[in-house]
Amino acid sequence: MKHRSFKQYFITGLLVWLPLAITVWVLMWLVGLLDAVFLAVLHAADTLIPGIHVSAEYLRGVPGLGVAIVAVFIFLTGVFVANMFGQWWLRSWHGLMNRIPVVRTIYTSVRQVADTLFSGSGNAFSKALLVQYPRHGSWTIAFLTGTPGGEVASHFDQPLVSVYVPTTPNPTSGFFLMMPKADVIELDMSVDDALKYIISMGVVVPGTPAPASANDGPLPKSV
Repeated sequence: MKHRSFKQYFITGLLVWLPLAITVWVLMWLVGLLDAVFLAVLHAADTLIPGIHVSAEYLRGVPGLGVAIVAVFIFLTGVFVANMFGQWWLRSWHGLMNRIPVVRTIYTSVRQVADTLFSGSGNAFSKALLVQYPRHGSWTIAFLTGTPGGEVASHFDQPLVSVYVPTTPNPTSGFFLMMPKADVIELDMSVDDALKYIISMGVVVPGTPAPASANDGPLPKSV
C-alpha cells in the first residue's frame, strides 16, 4: 500500500467537510435572520405591553420558535393579500409608505426590485452574459437585468442593455452597468451554472462533471 502523507489525508478530509460546513453556515445565517426579526417584534411588544413580560421571556427561550412564526406569518400574509380585501389593504399600505419622505424612496425602489425578481415578470436575471469589465480585454460573467428606459435611453443612439456584474465569491454585491448590446455575448449556460462559476472563482466550470468525492477514488496526489 502506497504511503500517504499527512497533507494528503488532511486535504481529503477537508474536501468532505468543507461543503457541508459552508451549507450549514448559510442555513444558520438564514435562521438567525428570521429569529432576529421575531425577537425584535417580541421586544417591541414587551415594551408597549408590560403585562406580557413573563410570556415574552418564555418565548425568547424556545429554540426555533422565531423561525417558525415568521415563516407562518409570511405564508399567511400571502394568503391574505390574494383576495379582494387583501388587495385593497395592500394598495392602502403602498399609498401610506409612498407619502412618507425618505422612506418613500427606499421602499419604492426595494419594492420594484422585489417585484421584478420574484413575480416572474420581466427578464431580470434570466440570462447569463459575457462582458468586458473592468477594462477592455478583461472578461467576466454578468446577468441581464433589463434595458435602459426613460430619460436614460434618450441619451443614446444605440441599443443598450442593463447588466449586473456580481463580485466573487459573494454574488450579492456587485455593480450595475449599462452597456451596448453589441458588446455583450449571451451565454448558453443557465443562471445557476453561472452563479456556481462565479462563487467558485472559476474552479467549477459549467458543463464539466462534478469532482469525485473522497470515497469515490484514490487520495489526491501530493503537489
